[in-house]
Amino acid sequence: MTHDLIKDGKFEYYTTGKGTPIIILHGLMGGLSNFQGVIDYFPPKGYQVVVPTLPMYSTPLIKTSVGTFAKHINAFINHMGWDEVILLGNSLGGHIGLVTTKMFPEKIKALVITGSSGLYESAMGDSYPKKGDYEYIKAKSQDVFYDPAIATKEIVDEVFATVNDRNKLLKTLAIAKSAIRHNMSKDLPNMTTPICIIWGKQDGVTPPNVAVEFHEKLPNSDLYWVDKCGHAAMMEHPDEFNEILNSWLEKRGL
Repeated sequence: MTHDLIKDGKFEYYTTGKGTPIIILHGLMGGLSNFQGVIDYFPPKGYQVVVPTLPMYSTPLIKTSVGTFAKHINAFINHMGWDEVILLGNSLGGHIGLVTTKMFPEKIKALVITGSSGLYESAMGDSYPKKGDYEYIKAKSQDVFYDPAIATKEIVDEVFATVNDRNKLLKTLAIAKSAIRHNMSKDLPNMTTPICIIWGKQDGVTPPNVAVEFHEKLPNSDLYWVDKCGHAAMMEHPDEFNEILNSWLEKRGL
């Protein structure tokens, strides 16, 4: 599926719908298509779904960090003229959402995380291969999901291309190292923003105990499980993911 991206100064994004903005933050190897279910479901419910392109490969190596991307999201929110937004992030995107919420709490009405890094130190390092042949990359990509068939040839090809592009590989490893360094366990108890945690019961990248720890440490969080599901609940079970999130937004008056 192709999406028409809007280029606006230093920002590039896709948007659909009108209403309260839901900003989607994709993971390190993820993209816009990972959230197609969310993109289709929420505009009729009165939300504007916005997917900004994160400058993962255009940021200078020395500035490549989770904090830099959080500042980019804050600058994007200001650029768009929004007072408050809802953030939704998977994997590294969840981590960027957490850091953005910590740094700019007055801008974040609510945060939704699924398979997020930020606590489990080996999560990023283990899940992205540094090198290897196509079959190795394919196996690694399939490991992300409960159902390996979710790792389509298109997804595997994209990961393979990234790890075989020297510039992208260096940036990917720099981001992964930044995520490992930026552990948030001490920050979480001070974050009072409403946070929805949606997690795959069979997530092998950020295992279920990571979700439990997030829930225990975040004072204003709710935790929901998706069964027969790996690291990307919004891809593997889009209908269930959307129903959980919509119910939570209604319950919280968001």
